[in-house]
Amino acid sequence: MILLKDCLRVARPYGADLSGVDVLVEGNRITRIAAGIAPPRGAQVVDASRHVVLPGLVNTHHHFYQTLTRNVPAVQDAKLFDWLVYLYEVWKGIDEEAVYWSSMLAMAELAKTGCTLSTDHHYLYPKGFKDDLPGLQFKAASRIGLRFAPTRGSMSRSRKDGGLPPDSVVQDEEEILAACEATVDRYHDAAPDSMRKVSLAPCSPFSVSEKSMRDAADLARRKGVRLHTHLAETADEDDFCVSMYGRRPLRVMEDCGFMGKDVWFAHGIHFNDEELDLLARTKTGVAHCPSSNMRLGSGVCRVREMIDRGVPVGLAVDGSASNDSSDMLGEARQALLLQRVRYGAAGITAKEVLSLATEGGAGILGFEMIGRVEEGWVADLSVFDVGKMEYAGALSDPVAALLFSGYDHGAAHVIVNGRFVVRDKRLVGADEEEIRREADKASRRILKMAGVE
Repeated sequence: MILLKDCLRVARPYGADLSGVDVLVEGNRITRIAAGIAPPRGAQVVDASRHVVLPGLVNTHHHFYQTLTRNVPAVQDAKLFDWLVYLYEVWKGIDEEAVYWSSMLAMAELAKTGCTLSTDHHYLYPKGFKDDLPGLQFKAASRIGLRFAPTRGSMSRSRKDGGLPPDSVVQDEEEILAACEATVDRYHDAAPDSMRKVSLAPCSPFSVSEKSMRDAADLARRKGVRLHTHLAETADEDDFCVSMYGRRPLRVMEDCGFMGKDVWFAHGIHFNDEELDLLARTKTGVAHCPSSNMRLGSGVCRVREMIDRGVPVGLAVDGSASNDSSDMLGEARQALLLQRVRYGAAGITAKEVLSLATEGGAGILGFEMIGRVEEGWVADLSVFDVGKMEYAGALSDPVAALLFSGYDHGAAHVIVNGRFVVRDKRLVGADEEEIRREADKASRRILKMAGVE
């Protein structure tokens, strides 16, 4: 049991925030929210009198392996396609150690910035990879303590087929389909409070064939899992799809059966009005990645209009080679500011952003009863200390202060499924220095192999 005592503020992005209440966690559920709860015998009591309690933040798109190739000088100023072509020559050296430690690093960063649930889109399968790649990631998630809902990604179109990646990191379509089915059968847990779910995620319309997209959609519906891919990220992608398929990217997806409430797309910057209406009608979701979109100069997603139309939207940090971090609270701040660049000072509110970052993201990943601080809901919580210098003068609205003020995005405590994952700003289940050391070692190894010094 955990008792958060005398909370300065409990954030409820869907309604009125609460002040001065206690939050009791028993098992993996929030069982009571009230003032003056007497600590049950054996409960771990946390003084939250200077803290804001948020629903755990949810990350709806990432590429964990990219934590090892952040800030590479040659592509600091490159746009997406050039950036990809260069980095594929580095990423083709990814091995078992690199997958494990990059996953540890990404999830550690996410957890320490308030994230309790994340997906990952790993679509790169170098030839000669011996281990069970999804198994390595689930092992890392278990050690960090994060609720993990990765996608089994794939690429079938290499340079010889008109794609961008080298031959050594793509798979043939039959191999992809068999591996996807095996991953779902082995790891997917459909329970509402599952710690592990699996979705299927062909990388993008320029990395797989239409057949691969249709096969993934058919398999996902047969297995009852969700679908994901990159879409409408850049103008170059629009041009590629029109040239290759004679249609815009979203029409390609529609023709492949890759639309609906069980589907979400990463980025979605370049949808037109008609396409936004189609997303709204079909309840197809979008993972908004503001930092990456700014970093690569890809454009500004029309989140305000998506919300107004009823398109499901979540937030995401995207890959750490285009962000270049895994800072979930920082991503929420970026989302707030970037929408205001496009739509003006009232373009989006702090409450709306926090709703996207919590319940919105949980819904996109297929989780119910996650994303609210509410009695009966799953106990995924992030607790932030605002009794610090950088929040002085900002506490007339402590919840909004997390987005408008401050610069240290580290959570004081993070609870996942009723257990501490972060306590007093430190990981509970893993050694942070070991993660830093081993991830840095893996990074240096693959960079050196690719001739990047």
